[in-house]
Amino acid sequence: MFIVNLLAEAASAAPQNKFGIKEMMFPDGNPNWIALSVAAILAIMSFGSFFILFTKWSDQSKIMKQYREMRGSFWKAPSLKEGAAKLEKNSAWRQIVDDGLAAEDQHSKMVNETDAHDWLHGSLARSEASINARLAAGLPFLATVGATSPFIGLFGTVVGIYRALIAIGVAGSASIDKVAGPVGEALIMTAVGLLVAVPAVLAYNYLQARNKRIAELLQSFATDVLANINSKGAVKPAIVAAAPAKPAAPAAAAPAAKK
Repeated sequence: MFIVNLLAEAASAAPQNKFGIKEMMFPDGNPNWIALSVAAILAIMSFGSFFILFTKWSDQSKIMKQYREMRGSFWKAPSLKEGAAKLEKNSAWRQIVDDGLAAEDQHSKMVNETDAHDWLHGSLARSEASINARLAAGLPFLATVGATSPFIGLFGTVVGIYRALIAIGVAGSASIDKVAGPVGEALIMTAVGLLVAVPAVLAYNYLQARNKRIAELLQSFATDVLANINSKGAVKPAIVAAAPAKPAAPAAAAPAAKK
């Protein structure tokens, strides 16, 4: 019983230091405005990164789905105008066709002689560029978050270590519990900065790769539209039709019965 009481008294006499995110944000119950500001900036960056990831992924998926749906049916139409009527009004593919038809109409109204091919090609290129620009909107934010958030977290760590060293100097004690705890708290900001940066970089590379694929499809489609307009509807891309089903093999004749 004496030993138990002795251990209890020793435990109560031992210093009870608490360390963690809460203690770093509110040391001694007072707000640490620098740590709170760094945490708020990193939270905004993280929210913006995931928002851009999901919205851009949705836009890209919609464009690629529209391409798969219109790839065969569009070119089966007798003319570009009739084919465009089958496309969604605000789709990227409808925009390219409408811009091509508008450029053809504008060229016929020009007074000076202008090469129709160059005029149509330039008009379709501008249409592609506007679509690609819309798809790329928001990606610079992801690149900025991936490049700067680790340094923002590191700034919070440096300030936290500085405050810890000042507190140690004022207390006049450099024991391990006075040094390791505050320094460990400060390193949390660096970890948070890395947690924000890694998803942003991955999202940027993923969305950029999908944008390149869409840009290739847009360029190919615009080239087909240009060829169709210049040939007055005679040139159309080959449409891959489903292979016809093979006829069933005739059933083997039953052997004649012996008399």
